Amino acid sequence: MAKTLLITGASSGIGAATARAAAKSGWNVALLARSQDKLESLAHEIGENALALPCDVTDRDELRDAIGKTVTRFGSLEAVYANAGKGVDAAGVETGDPDEWHDMIHLNILAVLYTAHAALPELRKTKGHFVVTGSKAGRDHLKGSIYGATKWFVQGFAGNLAEEMREWGGRCTVITPGMVDTPFFDEPKPGKIQPEDVADAVVFAIEQPATAAVREIHIMPND
Repeated sequence: MAKTLLITGASSGIGAATARAAAKSGWNVALLARSQDKLESLAHEIGENALALPCDVTDRDELRDAIGKTVTRFGSLEAVYANAGKGVDAAGVETGDPDEWHDMIHLNILAVLYTAHAALPELRKTKGHFVVTGSKAGRDHLKGSIYGATKWFVQGFAGNLAEEMREWGGRCTVITPGMVDTPFFDEPKPGKIQPEDVADAVVFAIEQPATAAVREIHIMPND
């Protein structure tokens, strides 16, 4: 029986690439994002082992409903990839926009917590795996970066969650890429990390044998 991976932020970039890579490796994929058209197009491309679930991951009720529909459709949940995230337009602290911070913190921090909270009861049943997108920005100090600070939270949370999940045989991995060529940036970055590179890292982590817990994969551009 195929295992199931649920992905947030699945409609484009790293999330969509991970859905394709996981499906190619034999996984069922549950696709969560707000863009219904993009999700349905991706699910159609992947085929019958994909489920499109339009969802606002900052809404706990919608998240719980999406996880319930995933388990109903595929029977179990073996892995979750909390990938949804965003940056801000106004850089810095003094020159930053608190309203932008509010929305970013809800997506980059609270949605990760909500996703973990809603998914862990199902992952416990399968001794499953929680993966989250961190960043190089969560390992370095960047001048005035509120985005970077949210990724420092993700970095710390992933390690703490790994210790909690370890008690019942579960695993947690944080993926920490440098600059990735995704719609996150206004201009294409063809020489930087490709979404498929990150997707391959996610699949590598979730397919490790039970004796190995890959806690972090740090990826940097090679240009």
